[in-house]
Amino acid sequence: MKHIRLLSAITLLLIAIGPAFAADPVFPPGVRVGMVPLVGLGRAKTFIGFETEDGSVKVLVAELPAQAYGEVVNAFKANPAGTGGIKPESIETSAGVAYYTAENARNGATTVRRYSMILQGGTFSGYVAVQVPENASKIYTDDAIRQMFATAVIRKEVPIEEQLGLLPFKVSELGNFKNVRTLAPGGAVILADGDETTGFEAAPFMVIGLMASAPTQPDDRGRYAQQAATSIPGVRDWRITMSEPVRIDGMPGYETRLDATSGKDNTPVTVVQWMRFGGPTSLRIIGSAPRDQWSSAFPRFRAVRDGIEQH
Repeated sequence: MKHIRLLSAITLLLIAIGPAFAADPVFPPGVRVGMVPLVGLGRAKTFIGFETEDGSVKVLVAELPAQAYGEVVNAFKANPAGTGGIKPESIETSAGVAYYTAENARNGATTVRRYSMILQGGTFSGYVAVQVPENASKIYTDDAIRQMFATAVIRKEVPIEEQLGLLPFKVSELGNFKNVRTLAPGGAVILADGDETTGFEAAPFMVIGLMASAPTQPDDRGRYAQQAATSIPGVRDWRITMSEPVRIDGMPGYETRLDATSGKDNTPVTVVQWMRFGGPTSLRIIGSAPRDQWSSAFPRFRAVRDGIEQH
């Protein structure tokens, strides 16, 4: 009985302060989607989003490709009644109309309530997924989650310092690139003269990130580097023009260069990939430039490479 009375008191408190909770939105580090989290939700420790102190209630925040929003909207319009008893709902946010669903599910032996929302971000789609266990559903109700969804906002850019601070390596030189964008918060970053609207391939750009593996033997480094270089997404009709061992910041590495075609406009490009080895992971640095801009882009690529320090 005491537990029930406590839950009732907390629920009444949440209702009483509901209008006031629409204060300032909170943006999880590295993403352009934010919202005003419900009472009891703080920054998540192991993923991008929010969670309760005990980790039982989770709010995942992510960015999806721009076309994802339109695909969801078209699916909802084609079948407004939903499927399997899950009916899509629309909701107004400062970013425009968002769509969400709610359903009962199982997480192992636990009954949970799951919510998914998608909203338009312009050059991307914002996505929010919520999981509430049954024992918290009297506090984090359907109405409370909907109220939180309604506070969703989009920011134009994530501050560069915030993005770089999430990476497992330090980037101290940005090579005068115009745009900096994390591809996966805390995992990889792109430095580019182009942007998501114009496309990256028509101008010099770099991608820096960690690979979760490394060759176990020094003799395998060349093969490993070449396989990685020829599997770079978006690079086709490639031809390896150089591949040789190098020292990068005093550590063993490999430099591989390709002439290839890239992008929807079939841009002829020259690509350089540097792999720096040491430990169970590999630091991978990719630089790509249209072939007629290679001579001016390569010194910028080297400057960025030489300014990277692993934590």
